[in-house]
Amino acid sequence: MASPGSQEFRSSLAPPSSQTPGVSPVSPVPLGLQVPLESPQSDSLKKESSSWIAEAELKSRRQTIRFSLRPKSSRRLSQRSFNAFNELAKLGDPDLLEMVEQEGLTAREIDYAFQQSETLGSKETSFLIPEDLQSPPEKRFNLFLRRRLMFQRSEHSKDSVFFRDGIRQIDFVLSYVEDVKKDGELKAERRREFEQNLRKTGLDLETEDKLNSEDGKTYFVKIHAPWEVLVTYAEVLGIKMPIKLSDIPRPKYPPLSYMLGAVKLPSSVKYPSPEYFTAQFSRHRQELFLIEDEATFFPSSTRNRIVYYILSRCPFGVEEGKKKIGIERLLNSNTYLSAYPLHDGQYWKPSKTARPNERYNLCKNWARFSYFYKEQPFHLIRNYFGEKIGIYFVFLGYYTEMLLFAALVGLACFIYGLLSMENNRTSTEICDPDIGGQMIMCPLCDEVCDYWRLNTTCLHSKFSHLFDNESTVFFALFMGIWVTLFLEFWKQRQARLEYEWDLVDFEEEQQQLQLRPEFEAMCKHKKMNPVTKEMEPHMPLCHRIPWYFVSGTTVTFGMALLLSSMVSILVYRLSVFATFASFMESEATLQSVKSFFTPQLATALSGSCLNCIVILILNFFYEKISAWITKMGKFVGYPGSYTYMFNIWRSEECGPAGCLIELTTQLTIIMIGKQIFGNIHEAFQPLIFNWWRRRRARTHSEKLYSRWEQDHDLQIYGHRGLFYEYLETVIQFGFATLFVASFPLAPLFALMNNIMGIRVDAWKLTTQYRRPVAAKAHSIGVWQDILFGMAIVSVATNAFIVSFTSDIIPRLVYFYAYSTNSTEPLSGYVNNSLSVFLIADFPNHTVPMEKKDFVTCRYRDYRYPPDHEDKYSHNMQFWHVLAAKMTFIIVMEHVVFLFKFLLAWLIPDVPKDVVEKIKREKLMTIKIIHDFELNKLKENLDVEYGNIMKNVLVDEDNSLKAKTIV
Repeated sequence: MASPGSQEFRSSLAPPSSQTPGVSPVSPVPLGLQVPLESPQSDSLKKESSSWIAEAELKSRRQTIRFSLRPKSSRRLSQRSFNAFNELAKLGDPDLLEMVEQEGLTAREIDYAFQQSETLGSKETSFLIPEDLQSPPEKRFNLFLRRRLMFQRSEHSKDSVFFRDGIRQIDFVLSYVEDVKKDGELKAERRREFEQNLRKTGLDLETEDKLNSEDGKTYFVKIHAPWEVLVTYAEVLGIKMPIKLSDIPRPKYPPLSYMLGAVKLPSSVKYPSPEYFTAQFSRHRQELFLIEDEATFFPSSTRNRIVYYILSRCPFGVEEGKKKIGIERLLNSNTYLSAYPLHDGQYWKPSKTARPNERYNLCKNWARFSYFYKEQPFHLIRNYFGEKIGIYFVFLGYYTEMLLFAALVGLACFIYGLLSMENNRTSTEICDPDIGGQMIMCPLCDEVCDYWRLNTTCLHSKFSHLFDNESTVFFALFMGIWVTLFLEFWKQRQARLEYEWDLVDFEEEQQQLQLRPEFEAMCKHKKMNPVTKEMEPHMPLCHRIPWYFVSGTTVTFGMALLLSSMVSILVYRLSVFATFASFMESEATLQSVKSFFTPQLATALSGSCLNCIVILILNFFYEKISAWITKMGKFVGYPGSYTYMFNIWRSEECGPAGCLIELTTQLTIIMIGKQIFGNIHEAFQPLIFNWWRRRRARTHSEKLYSRWEQDHDLQIYGHRGLFYEYLETVIQFGFATLFVASFPLAPLFALMNNIMGIRVDAWKLTTQYRRPVAAKAHSIGVWQDILFGMAIVSVATNAFIVSFTSDIIPRLVYFYAYSTNSTEPLSGYVNNSLSVFLIADFPNHTVPMEKKDFVTCRYRDYRYPPDHEDKYSHNMQFWHVLAAKMTFIIVMEHVVFLFKFLLAWLIPDVPKDVVEKIKREKLMTIKIIHDFELNKLKENLDVEYGNIMKNVLVDEDNSLKAKTIV
């Protein structure tokens, strides 16, 4: 705050700021229009924009009142001036630096003085004032002024997102280090040519010398897009801007929304700006748009999108007969180290100026873990990061909300299994010493495994009932309908979002027609576009075949790697099963836990952990196939004729209570393990890397260096950053739908992961990553098609899980067809589900080493006993059960698909109120533009009519004068 002593002297207007050295005001040439740098079209554009430059320069001049200490014709500072400066420095006037510059020191001289002082390594310097202006009486001035100027400069460089003049906003930053190797000159020439072409397009550039950087070796090129560049490329890109306040009311909360007041954000945060009617920007209709301030008319996300569009299409020379284009090539060749837009400011404190710090607002209202229960500020996200990132968080938030219903139903099914676990008839018979204790089971492996009694799996059978009960069928049907509702309501949410974010007329295909500059430079052939009737770059099929071959080979190799990994896991499970069984049988200390920690469970746990590690390494498709391979039904055979893998390893068997508990165990370990690893990796990886980069730069606090250096030391989000976020979400969606019949708690774990994951992603984007370049998108793209495909497949997978992995269908067949007990229909089911095998029929290489005094043993299957003429063949009950399983699959699929198609037909893709609002906005936009053009036409006609009448009056006057003379 300025002191009173400094304010009372200010009485004259400050002179206008001078043009920054090295930046010439050249009118822009839109690269998207593909106009040559020297052409009649470019000349016309330059002439057309010359008026804009003069107008922008006049508006950009800061009109402030300052105290003048010298006559304006003088360039020398008097002793009186120094004394006045001395007093102002003592009072701590914050505007002293600007006053000194206006009074006799240009920005170039001050920068030179600071460079000299940094070169000498001194905090105080006598070069602040040129030698011809120094005199002994003014030495005391240095004591206060030098330090004050240094302080002002550090304050400016720490928080500022502007050029040195404090007026032009930094829209993009390039960084590079001088290369002393043999290609250093080539890189320097590329940079010189690239920056020269950027200036030709109209961009302003300002370079920070390496002496001003923290590490002392990095140059930073700051880029500003002037008004004439913004309006030109806003028209090229078809950006919509406001033309009138909207009279359409915002959607109201439902009647019971007051109950959810705790999760709602304040209105000023949820809707940071009013709604407007918008139209595609046109530089010829600037009066139509609501331009209050040219500096803030285009949001920062739009500005950096425009600048990146120019950077990606700006040429930097011709090498080896090929035209080199785009910043991406320069980054890949290390000509530039990085290219990024700046964050608005520091995320831990608000802005000190009138300009809002949107980064701080996002961090305060979105990236806080204590706000995990709050809704997200989607409009703030969209304004800061762009529509493409914004729509991802809208989808993630909507998916999380829908998971709440699935999680509650799944939790209810789990609680039902927990409450009915003790009264389960199957577990009761297995645990009964008179039933399960009297049943001798066949060995689980060859030779080393011994016979065992059924009641040793008592606890295992109870745990199986938690997930394998009557509610399993209901939950599988419910999830089939839930998936349909989720996707149909997402279509509506997406349509509403398109309207709210002005994406109704946005065609992503139109954006894709703007070819990547790298591809355009690589193509030597051209082909006529049948739609636009223009010649466009084209790559013939003969040139694409090698790329297809490389891609196909890569995919084939990846699939082979997948299969080999899965076969290795299967071999591991089969080989260690016998080891676990013999070890647990011989180890006395494990007898107490043998009742629930069975060899099957031990094998499943270790195999699942190994599978989880493989899945974390492999890709998305690898994961789906690996999960399918390890979770399908098992083909075991029967005693004396077991199934072997490679004639070496015997297939492992399910427990007497069924195979579902093993599938549940694998899903639990893989899903939870992957989520925990993913959250830890996402949270700590950028944190550790940023700490290391600051440590290497000899800086341990962001408070010590400039805004562009702070962002330079952050992690790069990259073009594929959002791809991995979508990938993670879709994989989780697969866990929550494809195998949900065997794991009803999957939606609950997915819900908890997403609640924390949203805040982790928000924290990363606002504090640990550079600001991504804004991009537009009107939907989640191809991911929506993947979700629809997974929804259809999930119906089949859950039907097969219930039929072949769960024990519910065999129990129902026994209940209705084979039970003879009318009071307790499931009584005797365990005995009915176990077949009898004669021990004497064991082959010599499979019989246990220890001899026993019993003759038969039991195994799980539906086969004839040894005394039957078709012994060990499948009996009639096996075929009844199989027919019931296939019938259940067909009935469940048809019922769920019927509901899916019915709901898809009943629920419109676009809500009725959104359709009406879109029509209303289109009508109002057309009316506003029509009225604007009509008024403009009237004004032109009035001017022309006035000119005509003026000419008529002049002619009449001349004729009267002629008559008078005659």
